[in-house]
Amino acid sequence: MEHAGGSPDKGTVFLETQTMQCGTRHLDLSGPVVMGILNLSPDSFYDGGKLKTKDDLLSQASKMLEDGAVILDIGAVSTRPGAKPVNSDEEKSRLLPALDLLIKEFPETIFSIDTYRAEIALECCDMGAGIINDISGGQFDEAMHEMIGKQNAAYVLMHIQGTPQTMQLNPAYTAVIGEIADFFAEQLAKPELAGKKNIILDPGFGFGKTVSDNFHLLNFMDAYLAFGLPLLAGVSRKSMINKILNTAPGRALNGTTVLNTIALMRGTSILRVHDVKEAVEAIKLVTALNQSERNN
Repeated sequence: MEHAGGSPDKGTVFLETQTMQCGTRHLDLSGPVVMGILNLSPDSFYDGGKLKTKDDLLSQASKMLEDGAVILDIGAVSTRPGAKPVNSDEEKSRLLPALDLLIKEFPETIFSIDTYRAEIALECCDMGAGIINDISGGQFDEAMHEMIGKQNAAYVLMHIQGTPQTMQLNPAYTAVIGEIADFFAEQLAKPELAGKKNIILDPGFGFGKTVSDNFHLLNFMDAYLAFGLPLLAGVSRKSMINKILNTAPGRALNGTTVLNTIALMRGTSILRVHDVKEAVEAIKLVTALNQSERNN
């Protein structure tokens, strides 16, 4: 495997903790968990525009929790390749009322907020959000790290090359595994995040990567366990599946389950998915496999 700078070796270190503070809640990471996706934007690549009413939102959230989701991730801005930017006022108008409704209806749930804007992230933390899921890892808003460093909310630090508008035009790396590891190391070393333990790493499948890059990342995802932090994989119904299988997002559930299973076998702690039931089943089967290895 290629390396760059101080990149970690593959699979040499495991999680330093099995619980993580998420605002006023604690996330049990003694085994993998599922994060269900709730898209509030009308133009997301798979399910944009499906949650049109309060009843739609509550029904989908309820189903995901019944199916076994531990976290619900709420996003109000599409970050698919080429998506048009949405201003902060529009993001707030979509996001804040939905979060308020969901927290009141499901007060024991850990809610994750998919935003790269520090101002919006702070408002959501004040409302009770437990995780901030930042696709830019702090690159799009210089205030994000300072803000999140002062919060009890957990932080998903994701890698992206470029922006949603440019990321798939010509993504290029010399050594993708090592370069992303170096990005994680650089961000984690910033004084604003110093001492913050509740950080989750996401290599950003499809965010400025070729199909080959994505599969290489999946195959060597356990390299990032060397940071001692939980890993998140978001491959659900993405083009890395569709381009190989010549299919579309609506027919990519089986491919998603296959890749989620591989991610679990590479040490992933959190699966971010549109389809919770199938992801939970994958976790149960991989857990049984791992237990059989320890028992024999």
